[in-house]
Amino acid sequence: MNYSALVSAISSYTENQFPTADMNTFIKQAEQRIFNSVQFPSLRKNVTGATTVNTPYIACPTDFLSAYSMAVYTGTGAYTYLLNKDVNFIREAYPTPSSTGIPKYYALFGPDSTNPQELVFIVGPTPNAIYNVELHYFFYPESITTVAGGQTWLGDNFDTVLLYGALVEAYTYMKGEADMMALYDGKYKEALVLAKRLGDGLERQDAYRSGQYRQPVT
Repeated sequence: MNYSALVSAISSYTENQFPTADMNTFIKQAEQRIFNSVQFPSLRKNVTGATTVNTPYIACPTDFLSAYSMAVYTGTGAYTYLLNKDVNFIREAYPTPSSTGIPKYYALFGPDSTNPQELVFIVGPTPNAIYNVELHYFFYPESITTVAGGQTWLGDNFDTVLLYGALVEAYTYMKGEADMMALYDGKYKEALVLAKRLGDGLERQDAYRSGQYRQPVT
């Protein structure tokens, strides 16, 4: 389901025409709820960078929300994954910037002093050389309301949860009847269960290691 089809379906279900700005708000709010309920692989992104000698801070990507993993690697491709810790652990373990070496730990330090809207990591010990860094992280993909062509992974592969999530937002805006609100909310939750089965279940296992699903015989 692309953007045009989604807008048409919402208008048809609610028998109402909404201003484009309001319609886009419904859809974006639904996307945000879904993305924070199911960890689809399409929400995973990775970037590479490098540390700075004698500097314990690494800038976060501008679209960063949370980390899956951080690793440093050498020119030979040997990866060393860092352990996620609190900032106070790193400060206590390496109390001075002169405690240098290959990083072993990382933490989300807080806002960038030069740009409070962005975040930075702190690593410990302080890098004693330039190390390549690979970060896997959670981000919000571009909304179906703005993406070129009006197509996203969610719209193409699991439009049911997107449609009913947007309908809940639209009907809340309309201050609709309680029974219809309950119906849409119930349909959304049903679709969300199926989405979680896919994103948090099927896409994280295979038949070789986990075995095929078997329905108990009664």
